[in-house]
Amino acid sequence: MRRVTLFLNGSPRNGKVVAVYGTLSDLLSVASSKLGIKATSVYNGKGGLIDDIALIRDDDVLFVCEGEPFIDPQTDSKLPEGLSGSHTDWLTLNVGGRYFTTTRSTLVNKEPDSMLAHMFKDKGVWGNKQDHRGAFLIDRSPEYFEPILNYLRHGQLIVNDGINLLGVLEEARFFGIDSLIEHLEVAIKNSQPPEDHSPISRKEFVRFLLATPTKSELRCQGLNFSGADLSRLDLRYINFKMANLSRCNLAHANLCCANLERADLSGSVLDCANLQGVKMLCSNAEGASLKLCNFEDPSGIKANLEGANLKGVDMEGSQMTGINLRVATLKNAKLKNCNLRGATLAGTDLENCDLSGCDLQEANLRGSNVKGAIFEEMLTPLHMSQSVR
Repeated sequence: MRRVTLFLNGSPRNGKVVAVYGTLSDLLSVASSKLGIKATSVYNGKGGLIDDIALIRDDDVLFVCEGEPFIDPQTDSKLPEGLSGSHTDWLTLNVGGRYFTTTRSTLVNKEPDSMLAHMFKDKGVWGNKQDHRGAFLIDRSPEYFEPILNYLRHGQLIVNDGINLLGVLEEARFFGIDSLIEHLEVAIKNSQPPEDHSPISRKEFVRFLLATPTKSELRCQGLNFSGADLSRLDLRYINFKMANLSRCNLAHANLCCANLERADLSGSVLDCANLQGVKMLCSNAEGASLKLCNFEDPSGIKANLEGANLKGVDMEGSQMTGINLRVATLKNAKLKNCNLRGATLAGTDLENCDLSGCDLQEANLRGSNVKGAIFEEMLTPLHMSQSVR
């Protein structure tokens, strides 16, 4: 029986003594099992390829490879010390099949409490596995590991285009690089696109309008138009339900039959706007300006502002025939010279409201709060049957 010593290609260490029997395929099978590789060929110490088991003598030293060319172990031992896996300051890491050569001090000094520091601070403590070239095996993603290694080298976070910062962050958390985690979290936050509820500009909205037929209902429900200039635009039939239109400029806009239910119009300017048949149920228009607006639709569709918050609004000179302001709040509002003929004001809060010069003929004020309201220069008499008994 012959015995031989098997080594990994290029490495003179960690050899295995095995018995030679059968065919060359049998020897390769034994080598694969003993060395933990998929052996495909065998070389002698001088680099000669052995293709017949009869060429093997007792006590031969053989080098097994997985298909790569022969590496002289004498030459390999003269490579940088990290490449051969010795315990000097230079190390080679095999991260997911990609090699990184660095110094032990790079891995240890900057983050002494990290996993990498504990792995390489003391020689052999973790029993790190090495490949046939002596590089330390780390089963992680190389593309995410590279920015971490560079950070440990010079202290700056530099990530190439196409590298997902979230992947680098997960690697930093895995290796416990605490100071880098903070940098990455800030970088990820800064790289995020604007949130969906950021205000829509006039330019963006005009594009939507141009692509939509005039009588189709453009769905803008819940969108944010805060502070936008939408003046003089044709906004007929648009669904602005629950939209944020606070501080918007809607002067001279055509909002005929628009749905503004529960929309926020606080502080907005709607002077001279066309509001025929508009739906503003439970909307918030506190402090808004609606001077000289037209709520009167000749076709008979009545504007509905039931339950709306209209505190402090200025609606002077507006045409509001038949408007529904039931249980709306108009406290401290200015309604001078408004046409409120046939309007529904039942249960409306009109406290300190200026209604001087208004036409309230056939208006329903039953149950309304008219404390402190001004009714000077009324165009038609206000009968008690119309108001609180």
